[in-house]
Amino acid sequence: MTQEIKIALDVMGGDHGPSTVLEGADLSCKRYPEIRYILHGEPDQVLPELNKFENLQSKSDFKPCDVSIAMTDKPSQALRRGRWRSSMWNALEDVKETRAAVMVSAGNTGALMAMSKFCLRMMPGVERPALAAVWPHLYGESIVLDVGANIGADSDQLVDYALMGSAMSRSLFSHDEPTVALLNIGSEEMKGLEEIREAGRKLKKNNLSSLRYVGFVEGNDLGQGIADVIVTEGFTGNIALKSAEGTARQFRQNLYHEMSRTLVLKIGSFFVKSAFQKLQTKMDPRKMNGGVFLGLNGIVIKSHGGTDSEGIASAIDVGRNMAANQLQKKIAYDLDQAKFDVIEPQKAI
Repeated sequence: MTQEIKIALDVMGGDHGPSTVLEGADLSCKRYPEIRYILHGEPDQVLPELNKFENLQSKSDFKPCDVSIAMTDKPSQALRRGRWRSSMWNALEDVKETRAAVMVSAGNTGALMAMSKFCLRMMPGVERPALAAVWPHLYGESIVLDVGANIGADSDQLVDYALMGSAMSRSLFSHDEPTVALLNIGSEEMKGLEEIREAGRKLKKNNLSSLRYVGFVEGNDLGQGIADVIVTEGFTGNIALKSAEGTARQFRQNLYHEMSRTLVLKIGSFFVKSAFQKLQTKMDPRKMNGGVFLGLNGIVIKSHGGTDSEGIASAIDVGRNMAANQLQKKIAYDLDQAKFDVIEPQKAI
């Protein structure tokens, strides 16, 4: 029998309100019957919608909150106004107190990061968390991090990201020794910022046992499947992520426009319809929704605020998989093991 997994869900997060979040939760628990929810939200908005989902209702406990964190709130405002009162904070508290294995929110990213760090704290040896995303490529998926948790990173932080991304790759895709690359402006070792070059030297020199470092990759390599884990800092990673999502939408819109331009093209599109559907599924951002905040003392999943119920379900699925595959234990082990793998500099005699 599959072990029960409890997920604390911020029902008030997202652009489309509780109905979309609850519909996504219902989809996910139908895919994974072992999921149980602790739902957090304002009663007058959540309970009428929850009554529409009989199966979800039977697998959920509801906890009311006093306030919700707005998408426009600054992190400092959210901390002052929402601590111990908001759906976001209360869901994080469930993870902190081990009432839930995972917290999922489609709410304000900055507020979620600030609250997560304040409530859950960082894992020993980790200075900054990273937001990791699943990225489709020609042969499957890879992990890309950081995609927006922090602006800038030094070489030690990039090495931490490599270790945490490797643990996530092993948890999500069962890779025994994930390949890791650093995102750079060129593949040559003399190119790029000093922090990136230094991180590359450290990863190459220390030969960490939990991963296999394969060097630098460029932006046009992200979809080629060159590495299981691609590491960058949050500013660059966020731009790359949103550029890729925008390009996928543009490609899909242009394709549909061109294939419906003439009768001949419409007839031709009928015969390749199944191929187009498979391509759309593979490049559907909703299927890859659910960024993981790595480095915290608990699993926190950030969903896109503007996604639909299928996207919410995908984010919850990611959280379920991370808990089922013991992500936190793998990260802690890799960080601890890295201390023994590091090659100490030779002391002068």
